[in-house]
Amino acid sequence: MDDKSFGTEDNRGFWKPNQLIRYPKVFVWPPQIHSIAKWLPKYLFPWGVLYAGLALFVWTYLTPSVERLEKLSIDWVALIFLRNVGLIILIVGAQHYWLYRRRAQGTNFKFNRNWPDGVHPGFTFGTQLRDNLFWTFCFGIPIWTVWEVTTLWLYANGYVAGLDPSSNPIWFVCLWFFVPLLHEFHFFCVHRLIHWPPLYRNVHKVHHRNINPGPWSGISMHPFEHLIYFSGFLIYWIVPAHPLHFMHLSLMAGLSPAQGHTGFDRVVTGKTSALHLPYYAHYLHHRLFEVNYADGTIPLDKWFGSFHDGSPEADQALARRRRNLSTKNTAN
Repeated sequence: MDDKSFGTEDNRGFWKPNQLIRYPKVFVWPPQIHSIAKWLPKYLFPWGVLYAGLALFVWTYLTPSVERLEKLSIDWVALIFLRNVGLIILIVGAQHYWLYRRRAQGTNFKFNRNWPDGVHPGFTFGTQLRDNLFWTFCFGIPIWTVWEVTTLWLYANGYVAGLDPSSNPIWFVCLWFFVPLLHEFHFFCVHRLIHWPPLYRNVHKVHHRNINPGPWSGISMHPFEHLIYFSGFLIYWIVPAHPLHFMHLSLMAGLSPAQGHTGFDRVVTGKTSALHLPYYAHYLHHRLFEVNYADGTIPLDKWFGSFHDGSPEADQALARRRRNLSTKNTAN
């Protein structure tokens, strides 16, 4: 499958899809039932069902029993840490190997045709890959694990309200459905916060070194950013839920950033087939910095004036905003 039928290269050699970024007509008034019905399958498949299924598997087979979680112990804490390490290596490592190590589809569907290879002084350890691995394994996974261990311990001891699916089946299903939306809303709020200049310079800049991101860039962040990024788990300290809901959010937060940072629009699966990765908006954020802070379902960027749909008109609008900001700063 060739990317020429799905997009074009601009005059700088960047590939972009022909279809502009569009929000689903879900968060509009009055409600459009037909639009919501068309959007639901895309919302659920493949990623929604995939992460829900993975959460069920991990909770059932790779998480200690509730009785064991009641008392903090180094053995089960270490088990969860090693499980998260294994999931990262398996899922993120597979994406990196296929797309960047083996380069199985070359630059087909790659937004930036260049490979993030070679030594660069902007990275802590010289190369993007070594830099990403350092921040992910030394800070990302441990901080993710601390948040997860704390939340599971609270559930096991009844310090946060649980939810019995047999007594509340409708709320159980509805809450599971809303997990990705809760994650997106929290991510947008945190993301805007760390683009505040003092926090950007001292914290978020570590992540934004990845102008040409790859899968390992996903949770390659400053440790303070890890702390507030995974703070989305706090919603389950307040809202009554089953640990499965929390596990769903935990796996999404820890693993899904990899697919959002692949740098590819599609993963080719056959001569005429490919798996679409709907993350062009986030790639534009890495390239342009001041646009597309959310993941693309809730139109938060549209509401707050930071939306970029990938069009030349959006490029011009961004250039005008930058000129106006520069003029304002000069005047001050």
